[in-house]
Amino acid sequence: MFLRSLASPYCKILRLVRRPTAQKLDGEAMRSLPVGQATRGRPLVISRLAAGLILSSSIGLLAYWRRSLSRSGVAGAIIAGSTTFGLGGTTWGFSLIYFFVSSTLLSHFRAREKAETAADKFSKGSRRDFAQVMANGGVASALATSHALVSTSQARQTLHAGYIGALATANADTWATEVGVLSPHTPRLITNGQPTVPGTSGGVTLLGTGASAAGALSLGLFNWLLRPRDRLARHLPLISLISGLAGSLCDSLLGATVQAMYYCPTCQKETERLVHSCGTSTRFLRGHRHINNDVVNFLATLCGTIVAILVERSMRNRA
Repeated sequence: MFLRSLASPYCKILRLVRRPTAQKLDGEAMRSLPVGQATRGRPLVISRLAAGLILSSSIGLLAYWRRSLSRSGVAGAIIAGSTTFGLGGTTWGFSLIYFFVSSTLLSHFRAREKAETAADKFSKGSRRDFAQVMANGGVASALATSHALVSTSQARQTLHAGYIGALATANADTWATEVGVLSPHTPRLITNGQPTVPGTSGGVTLLGTGASAAGALSLGLFNWLLRPRDRLARHLPLISLISGLAGSLCDSLLGATVQAMYYCPTCQKETERLVHSCGTSTRFLRGHRHINNDVVNFLATLCGTIVAILVERSMRNRA
């Protein structure tokens, strides 16, 4: 059943490119179609899927060797990468690679210092598993699939903006976490401004917020540089900045209010883990038991997607 559901979008694409286009598309719509669908059809769709599979597999295995992904994380990266490259296109695929590479490099930046500061706070280690990969890239992959199934230029622009919003949120949140934990200033809870310890879900610092903005903006700038002559791409940096910041703040708000938090009676510390790093089983403290960090990340990327779509539509209406 899982394999059938996974293959379903690809089967739809193959049926779509076999079928001749029933309606005439305007020039803008033709240019917005993925390369191959508007001209050569199925062979290029398949070749893009194959290229995405090869590239994502190579990057996933390298990340596994570098201890950035677990085995299940490699599987998640292959699924997300193949879907994005094959059904979204090369611009979408390279944006995903930028997010993964920049996030991975930052996770290794002063890693020992960060581990000493807040490693026991986080629910999982530095190696991302399948759930973490899909929590950050699942919405983006779904948008890539939808992008391949629509034919109007406006729908494609909207979906691409949503995709940028999802990735900008994931990038902004990762940069905020990896850099913010190194802040020399005490973090404060986003809900009430009370001081908290580094690594606490919902805690924010000026350094972390700045890193969040930089991560969101850099994703949009990178995407624009891939298409510098595209008049529609000039808005992507601003869309990315606004949606990425909004999604990252949503992540912090959810982390401070509804994310499950536990307490280690031995170390007398809060943590996201069911079993603390000291080996003690933790006690439920607050939030909702079924909302862990992966759920929060997924909801945050969804928030970033919605904000990006709203911003894109607002800009389109004003144009």
